[in-house]
Amino acid sequence: MTTPLDSGEEIFLVVDIERFRGPLELLLHLIRQQDIDIFEIPISKITRQFLSAISDISAGQIANAGEFMEMAANLLRIKVQTLLPKSSTAEDYDPRAELVYRLLEYEQIQEIKAHLSVAESHRSRQFGKGYVNPTNKIKKKEIILDTTWDEVYATALSVTTPSMDIVEHRVVTRPVAMEDKVDLILLTLQRLKRVEFSRLLEPFESRVHGVMTFLASLELARNRKVQLRQTRAFADLWIYRFTESDLTSVELQLNSEEE
Repeated sequence: MTTPLDSGEEIFLVVDIERFRGPLELLLHLIRQQDIDIFEIPISKITRQFLSAISDISAGQIANAGEFMEMAANLLRIKVQTLLPKSSTAEDYDPRAELVYRLLEYEQIQEIKAHLSVAESHRSRQFGKGYVNPTNKIKKKEIILDTTWDEVYATALSVTTPSMDIVEHRVVTRPVAMEDKVDLILLTLQRLKRVEFSRLLEPFESRVHGVMTFLASLELARNRKVQLRQTRAFADLWIYRFTESDLTSVELQLNSEEE
């Protein structure tokens, strides 16, 4: 199906709805194909394109049609929230923040799947499975794991192809708190107008520091204390101080979307 890029343009975006496994994948496709900054989603434009893309689908065409309809309703809800007047006493809140977090989390999951697939393929070519005599299964007590998404993401990305050399070493882990990363970003922006995200990770080697620093920057952006910018898709991420002029520009942008 073809989806118009904008109501005033004759250019159309070709969307094959059958090849998308879910609404988040379709939404990311619309954003990335147009080089839209994921932190500054034009919600009215994307909502219009998403609704156009799914306008002809039915439950008989794709198994997860209900998920697409749910996302459409969520986009309309966010659009309405951006159009409603804000109370002067209400806390600053961007209704798009939750959607941005879900999109980034989905991208991380796809990155994990690709990483594990490559590791599995390499390992299957290097080591034979062999034959193991069947043994009686031992009933084990179910253990409830108490873990977080950050730990799962960091562990998955740390999977590598095993080396033939066995090296004995000890790893001392230290807890990493998101509050510490928030303080680090704010202290850095007291001295600098902007800072590159990768620069904040230079003193650290663990991937956990990268994950927590990224979540801290998202939280600060949600509270409008910083701005996150990219020149293009997959380019370096920059963190800017959020000033009064920035707040004015955000309000002007929302007003323009209303029109």
